[in-house]
Amino acid sequence: MPQPHAVSAFAATGAAAKLVALTDKLCTPEQLTLRLGALPRPLVFTNGVFDVLHRGHVMYLEQARALGASLVVALNTDASAKRLGKGPDRPLNNEVDRACVIAALASSSLVTWFDEDTPLELIGLVRPDLLVKGGDYDMTKLSETTLVQSWGGRARALPFVQGYSTTALVNKIKNLS
Repeated sequence: MPQPHAVSAFAATGAAAKLVALTDKLCTPEQLTLRLGALPRPLVFTNGVFDVLHRGHVMYLEQARALGASLVVALNTDASAKRLGKGPDRPLNNEVDRACVIAALASSSLVTWFDEDTPLELIGLVRPDLLVKGGDYDMTKLSETTLVQSWGGRARALPFVQGYSTTALVNKIKNLS
């Protein structure tokens, strides 16, 4: 899990103004309660590994952001991502690098992370107005949906952009070598 010193380490490496804007979006789970009050509502929450960013991810995040005034993106830590069973070599990019890439997108308002198998605890802390997941989820079966609905929030699955997946991209790269 990225530590607070890892977040501040970003600020010490590069062009100050642009880098500060990027690192300002990075937020430890412990800082969330302080940072959430500054975000305009409605607040949309999504999560994922976002290992090798591709067009499908970017379009998904843009669609999620368009559904509210702010988008909080929670990333699986490396340990959490490994437990998803996508392969022993995944994630390819470490959690700090993945967080920086997502923070650099205009669609993200705040980027945080979670080490558990699901972001249930984090969702309870954020209390989003809308929970968004990818189209492969049956939202009616998720405990995250039940939690968000308990305070009057909504949950929605967004359709996949056909032809884009990190697993397919990784397999394509492996076949080239």
